[in-house]
Amino acid sequence: MLHSATPARAPAPSSEPLRSAADRLSDRLALRLGALIESGELAPGDRLPTEQQLAATHGVSRTVVREAVHQLKSRSLVVSRQGSGVYVAPTPQNQPLAFDPRVLESVQAVVHVVEVRRVLEGEIAALAAERASRSHVAALRRALKAIDAAVAAGRDGVAEDLAFHRIIGESAGNPQFRLLLGFLEQYLREGMRITRGNEARRKDFMEAVQLEHRAIVEAIAARDPAAARHHATQHLLRGEDRLVEGGIISGRRQKTQAKPRTHR
Repeated sequence: MLHSATPARAPAPSSEPLRSAADRLSDRLALRLGALIESGELAPGDRLPTEQQLAATHGVSRTVVREAVHQLKSRSLVVSRQGSGVYVAPTPQNQPLAFDPRVLESVQAVVHVVEVRRVLEGEIAALAAERASRSHVAALRRALKAIDAAVAAGRDGVAEDLAFHRIIGESAGNPQFRLLLGFLEQYLREGMRITRGNEARRKDFMEAVQLEHRAIVEAIAARDPAAARHHATQHLLRGEDRLVEGGIISGRRQKTQAKPRTHR
């Protein structure tokens, strides 16, 4: 049963202005508001502050607020009532997947998401090697060229890199992987900006990334699941190594991890 509508509120601990030139402010605002809802600070039936109030409280434009609210609606966390406003939705029986919003607040926290990606993408690449069609392999080769073209044009290549990994997910032949990777992209986008920005500073880093990408594609094209799993996992491990070498993250985290197995 819904609570009676209560006055719109903007809890003080989470009302600091959002500042970021790198990632989408709407993603951050959606995560912040979602956290308030999931923690119970904003309860079912509570009315959200108006678009203008949210924009002023969080230091963003009304366009950013609209995009963030759209994300909350897509997650069934809020509902609109015509002429009344936006309200926190009743708690669903099946909770939607969401990450702690703090994953976007530090480089080390972003690495946590990269670890999730590493666990997933090794197996997804292995399945892609078993199931990819010729058109999938052709799309992967085009994606590699798109990454190279983006870098040559002076762009960071993040969108093209994400597209490359998305195609690997599609090649696995399981639509749930496509949906899962689509969910992760909102968190991976910032991590990829960090890794690609670090790699762009050194020619040897960029060349290594190109070789790693190609090795994944060739393993999938050769229908070699073990090699695809190995190269996909190693690509992400080496990306973390490059962050350490570039001074972006501490090397202590790497020391606590087991050394990767040699591909046989």
